[in-house]
Amino acid sequence: MKKIQMVDLQSQYAKIKDVVDPSIQEVMESATFINGPKVHQFQKNLEEYLGAKHVIPCANGTDALQIAMMGLGLKPGDEVITADFTFAATVEVIALLQLTPVLVDVNPVSFNIDVDAIEKAITPNTKAIVPVHLFGLAANMDQILDLAKKYNLYVIEDNAQGIGANYTRKDGSKIKTGVIGDVASTSFFPSKNLGCYGDGGAIFTNNDDLAHTIRGIVNHGMYKRYHHDVVGVNSRLDSIQAAVLDAKLPHLDSYNDTRRNAARKYNEAFKDHPKITIPSGRTECEGICSTCDCHVFHQYTLKLKDVDRDALVAHLNENNIPCGVYYPIPLHNQKAYVDERYNEADFTVTNELVKSVISLPMHSELDDEQINFISNTVLNFINSNS
Repeated sequence: MKKIQMVDLQSQYAKIKDVVDPSIQEVMESATFINGPKVHQFQKNLEEYLGAKHVIPCANGTDALQIAMMGLGLKPGDEVITADFTFAATVEVIALLQLTPVLVDVNPVSFNIDVDAIEKAITPNTKAIVPVHLFGLAANMDQILDLAKKYNLYVIEDNAQGIGANYTRKDGSKIKTGVIGDVASTSFFPSKNLGCYGDGGAIFTNNDDLAHTIRGIVNHGMYKRYHHDVVGVNSRLDSIQAAVLDAKLPHLDSYNDTRRNAARKYNEAFKDHPKITIPSGRTECEGICSTCDCHVFHQYTLKLKDVDRDALVAHLNENNIPCGVYYPIPLHNQKAYVDERYNEADFTVTNELVKSVISLPMHSELDDEQINFISNTVLNFINSNS
C-alpha cells in the first residue's frame, strides 16, 4: 500500500504533469509573471465553468473575502453575521476591516450556518451574512437569500471549500456555489479541490458595478496607472499559479466525483455504527445519493459519540494515518474574538462539534486499499474501546 497522505498532491501532479509543465514553461518563456495572458485565460475559463459574469483573481482566499467586503463599502461598526464553526479567516477579515463580527451556531447535520440563528442575530446594524459552504457542502442558500431580502442585507459566500458544488434551488434549477449571493470568495490553496502550487484566490460576482470596484481594489485602487481612484490593496494572482489552475480546471468535476466516491466507500464502512455519524449531502438526505452534486468533500468529517476523539487521533497517527480536527476551538472562544455579547447557550452545536469531529484523509488519489485500511483502523479502535 502506498503511503497515506491527508492530501496527495504528488500523485495528482504526476497524472497531469504533461499539461501543467508546458503551461508553466510558457509563462517562463514569455516572462509575463503578473497579469499575463495565463491569468486572463484562467479568469475567462473559470467564469464559463461557474456561470459567473465576473471572476477577479487575487493573491489568496483571505484577501478575496476581505476585498469582497471592501467592494461592498461596508463601514466600521457594521455587523456581519457568520458561522462560529469555521476557519478563522472568515471572521478575521471582518475584524481587520473594523466591522463587527456576529457569530452564530451551525446546523447539527450539515455543519453549515443555522438559518434560524441568523435571523435571531439580526439588528439594525446588520449589513451582511457570510454563509460558509463548509467542508464542500452547499449551505441553505434559498433561506439565506430570503432573509437577506427581508432585511435588506448583502450575502457574501465563503466558497473556499466548496468550488464545483452545485446548489439546487427551490424551483429545481441548479447553480454553482459562489454565484448565488451578491459576491463570493474562494481559495486556491494547494490542498483545495482546485488548488495551485503556491497561493491564490478569486472573487466572483454577477454585479457589473461591484466587479469594477473590486478590480480596482485588487490593484492598489488603480484603473489607470498611477491614478488611485479607490483605497486598494496589492493582491494579484501570479501567472504561474494561473497556468497551474487553468491546467487543472478541466479536471475539477472528475476530482470532485472521485472525492464523492471515496466518501461513499467510507460511509459504507461506517454506516449504522452507533458511535459514528457519517456525512451526507443536503440536510434532508441520508448518506450520499447516486446523483449527489451538492457536496464536493473538501473534507470527509465524522461526528463521534462516546469516543475519545483525541485518543483516536493518536491511534491513527501511530498507524501512519494522518487526520485532522477541523476545528478544535469555537471562534467565539478564540482569544482574538471573545466578546461579552456571546452566550454559551447559543452555541450548543458548535460546542459539541469541536469535541467530537474528526476528518479522515480525503483527496482525488485515494484508492480502495487505503480507504479500507483507514476505515478498519478507525473501527477497530472504537470497537475495542467500547
